Amino acid sequence: MSTYPMTAEGEQRLRKELEHLKKVERPRIVQAIAEAREHGDLKENAEYHAAREQQSFTEGRIMEIEGKLSNAQVI
Repeated sequence: MSTYPMTAEGEQRLRKELEHLKKVERPRIVQAIAEAREHGDLKENAEYHAAREQQSFTEGRIMEIEGKLSNAQVI
């Protein structure tokens, strides 16, 4: 397990980004997926696929930030 050295300011920025992703972006993407599903056929629905890509990216970023914060060494 490696540690991630970071300043207190850097840690605070990551926590702020994590909160934004969880409280703003995640619900927005879920809503976009729900709206895209209402449009019908998912195979040819570009809005649906774009929303799923955004969801994948956001969830990956959340996991990355949580991993860094759990192994953070504030200097």
